[in-house]
Amino acid sequence: MINTEIREIAAEETWPVRHKVMWPDKPFEYVKVDNDANGRHFGLFVNGRLASIISLFADEGDAQFRKLATEIECQGKGYASQLIEHVILVAQQQQAKRIWCNARANKTSFYEKFGLQKTNVTFSKGGINFVIMERTF
Repeated sequence: MINTEIREIAAEETWPVRHKVMWPDKPFEYVKVDNDANGRHFGLFVNGRLASIISLFADEGDAQFRKLATEIECQGKGYASQLIEHVILVAQQQQAKRIWCNARANKTSFYEKFGLQKTNVTFSKGGINFVIMERTF
């Protein structure tokens, strides 16, 4: 039987998953965010093992989720979707008026399932193209 649980975790607990899944070819320090200490970090655990992570940063009515990553062997099971749904609820509980993310350009259809829409703001980082996506409440 598979038992899943979402709980708040320390920023440091997200770093190994971020590094392994998102930027394995970069130095470990690359996955740390300057304001990690100011964010809320959530992990989805499968049978007690951390499988997927996301970070949420709120500021004056805006909430940004970042660094969504799922262990490779756990992908395709809906864990990231559960985390996005969770942070949307948390943002609403914190009275956010908008939630947004920097989506990899090739993953926008995934985020559209949660009501996020593409903006006209795009950029590149580390050779990867991104578009800002948002949802207002």
